[in-house]
Amino acid sequence: MKNLMLLGFLSMLFSQTTFAQDRVNGALFATRSEVLGQNGMVATSHPLATQIGLDILKAGGNAIDAAIAANATLGLMEPTGSGVGGDLFAIVWDAKTKKLYGLNGSGRSPKNLTLEYFESKGMEKVPSYGPLPVSVPGAVDAWTELHKKFGSFSLEQILTPAINYADKGFPLTQLIAWYLGQSVPNFMRQGYKNIEDTYITQNGGKLPKEGEIYKNPYLANTYRKIAKQGRDGFYKGEVAKKMADFIQAEGGFLSVEDLESHHSEWVEPVSVNYRGYDVWELPPNGQGIAALQMLQILEGYDFTKIPFGSAEHLHLFIEAKKIVFEDRNKYYADMDFAKVPVKALLADTYADERRKLIGQRASTYEAGPISAGETIYMTVADKFGNMISLIQSNYRGMGSGMAPPKLGFMFQDRGELFSLKRGQANT
Repeated sequence: MKNLMLLGFLSMLFSQTTFAQDRVNGALFATRSEVLGQNGMVATSHPLATQIGLDILKAGGNAIDAAIAANATLGLMEPTGSGVGGDLFAIVWDAKTKKLYGLNGSGRSPKNLTLEYFESKGMEKVPSYGPLPVSVPGAVDAWTELHKKFGSFSLEQILTPAINYADKGFPLTQLIAWYLGQSVPNFMRQGYKNIEDTYITQNGGKLPKEGEIYKNPYLANTYRKIAKQGRDGFYKGEVAKKMADFIQAEGGFLSVEDLESHHSEWVEPVSVNYRGYDVWELPPNGQGIAALQMLQILEGYDFTKIPFGSAEHLHLFIEAKKIVFEDRNKYYADMDFAKVPVKALLADTYADERRKLIGQRASTYEAGPISAGETIYMTVADKFGNMISLIQSNYRGMGSGMAPPKLGFMFQDRGELFSLKRGQANT
């Protein structure tokens, strides 16, 4: 009888929505209370990066200055998901013009890398690691574009805090220490060059653990060149040659010409209205509109009658995501090379048709008929009314395993996202 009572109690307990914390007041699903401020706000994934952004604002800089400074700091302090070897995407609200601006800071695939090359090697997908998934790193050019259009401080002022921490070191946080402890030895076992020198030798011959001081003087030197020369300090000259020579020596295709010719693109953000709120994202080649497609599908459900975190709530979100990701795989591509049906994908009528596919049980889906990774996120607002939403990533974790010599960072592996199937939009 006692066992039956215990079973009944447990079944009642777990049939209710459960939360990971107990709060005196406020929404139970929220892990923290809201942070409030009158003269600015910086939100990043690392407290020191947040502090540097706030210091820039306190010194009179604007949101874009603070965002670049914080992003440079994250590239140092969280190399397991970001860095100058990766890409950047940003949406900026400019208080002066009262307008929203979108920046696509993603790099292209090397010009000399072709589908025929992969076919000649019998490859059915772009590898996850090594030189072949390496595309042009776009983050630095994006910094300089944001700075040129909206910045108020000099690049030297903006990058100095990150340079100081790279030279002098900082205590490694718990999660990043764990990721480094997993990734660095794995890359070394695979025989990738310069990993030990970049992440271990610079730290006295031992990979720092949680709470220990982590340094990266190589990255400090790279940042100094960017601070003094702007984009040319990265995409031209010594740094560009080192990057291109290294990747080509490893069997890849990245060239100095690829780096010199790279440029970010200012684009018009796209939006949908979700329950009275205009939600904005960048159009492809990124994946931002996937979130908008999901919202369009979820708009059709009355969540006042569906408890947050319940099985039904999770089911609807998961199935909507699965449906949208099939569309993503088929239709999302570089809009310079493919006609992506953005308006059709975000249309109410298309969302209505896709929503009908969701039943009571989990299912598999195909892309709809239309004619047509690890990442860091941060946001900054200043007292002038400027705001920036910024994503920066090496794509898969730390990236490709390709660390150019003495530069202090690893290349992204975003090229893995390309399809090798002829006839697809993203091939």
